[in-house]
Amino acid sequence: MKIERFDLIVVGAGPSGLSAAIEAAKHGMKVVVFDENARPGGQLFKQIHKFFGSKEHKAKIRGFHIGEQLLKEADDAGVKVELNATVAGLYQDREVVVRMGDEVHHFKGDAIIIATGAAENMVLFDGWTLPGVMGAGAAQTLMNLYGVKPGERILMLGSGNVGLVVSYQLLQAGCQVVALVDAAPKIGGYGVHAAKVARTGVPFYLSHTIKKAEGTDHVTGVTIAEVDNHFQFIPGTDKHFDVDTICVAVGLSPMSQLLKMAGCKMEDNPKRGGQVPIIGEYGETSVPGIFSAGDVSGIEEASSAMIEGRMSGAVAAEYLGYITKEEKEEILAKLKASLGSLREGMFAPKNRGKDIKETEEGIPISTNLLHKGYVLDSEIERFPGVTHKKGVHPVIECTQNIPCNPCQDACTRHCIKIGSHITALPAVDETADCINCGMCVASCPGQAIFLVNEDAGDRKAEITLPYEFLPLPETGMKGTALGRDGQPLCDAEVTRVRSSKAFDGTNLLTISVPAEFAMKARFFKAAAQA
Repeated sequence: MKIERFDLIVVGAGPSGLSAAIEAAKHGMKVVVFDENARPGGQLFKQIHKFFGSKEHKAKIRGFHIGEQLLKEADDAGVKVELNATVAGLYQDREVVVRMGDEVHHFKGDAIIIATGAAENMVLFDGWTLPGVMGAGAAQTLMNLYGVKPGERILMLGSGNVGLVVSYQLLQAGCQVVALVDAAPKIGGYGVHAAKVARTGVPFYLSHTIKKAEGTDHVTGVTIAEVDNHFQFIPGTDKHFDVDTICVAVGLSPMSQLLKMAGCKMEDNPKRGGQVPIIGEYGETSVPGIFSAGDVSGIEEASSAMIEGRMSGAVAAEYLGYITKEEKEEILAKLKASLGSLREGMFAPKNRGKDIKETEEGIPISTNLLHKGYVLDSEIERFPGVTHKKGVHPVIECTQNIPCNPCQDACTRHCIKIGSHITALPAVDETADCINCGMCVASCPGQAIFLVNEDAGDRKAEITLPYEFLPLPETGMKGTALGRDGQPLCDAEVTRVRSSKAFDGTNLLTISVPAEFAMKARFFKAAAQA
């Protein structure tokens, strides 16, 4: 039996696996990546939203574009990527068994990096096996990879970033999200993600969960109910929705079976997502020559996974003698600093489970945002990005400390300032003059920036909104302005529509509303939709 050898075998062609392969190949290693899917890139090609972070973390770039960049880098570096290749076993002496088509192949690697990612969790409820109940990631695959609507009327269970992001993408695909439900008493994901869903009119039901999915051969409805502090149903709180689809976004579990098969020491660690390998700082497992990277060793965002992959690639290169220890340390120092900045703020791993009541600046967190998905009009003024000024000026409704700063770099007039600390709340410099270019609005991954002219004449105000729905409204179109809570506020008219390659798919919609709604109107629905 012929066994092909590689310096490095990477299992998984997602963000961490590709990043690891690229880093290793840059140092002269012969690298192969195996992935069971027909397309490489892992979750990246399903992610049509823009990433958070800073420029070095590929902020304000959409996930599928990042995937395309990684594939090109891998190809340029000479990485061999084998698709439809399922790794069925990892054995002694780093022997890997791979099923490709109807054949089984054996490979050996001088080093192995496991980057198999994670699988979606499921919640058991009456009717959970009915067709129409699916993971949020599965719905995302249908929409963003295959162009198929998962359903028409959908209920989302789970308010973490996955539940929030996929809810928004369902709306973009033309689905109706009838409710976003979570058993937890507060929203688990970024407030800006929740806010962009809430202002479209989707209601949030916190401290609620699914009681029953209804239907015989497919989902036709769902009943939810409120739960108490012990997650027991409260009698008399049932609520029914007519739906054809239920999406479940209740977390991920690392796919760590190969590491366990290889004899790596494992642990059950709820903070890292479940059964994970015991690893060193840079993904070193207890078995020499075997490393892990990305969600397989702890659930985090894709931006962190890419950095972890590069770290593992560098460590593997030094392990096999392709770079010196000093070269490795230099690479890791830069990557460690970059990863550290992503692990700051109120959503940092160290803060999981904590009840944070104030921002880093000492500003009270919006309790309404945590429980209903939007900041109250009476709360929004206390944040540094919300200011008043004559003429067009940015209004930044970013109210939580998350690692993100592309708005600061986008403004050539320096109207927006965050400073050196990436998690600081963005502030508006009232001495700088906005030129109404719209780059800040288009660059914000959280769609939390608006350009406002509080006095546009004739007792009107103009608001420029980020808009990522089709069909795109036309100038002169009339409709309704919605508030942060998604409720109708007033009549509105589109006065300008801007699309540009520089905006990367985010259109800028300028609407005219009565002046008193300048600081309240945050979404537009055309007359036929209102």
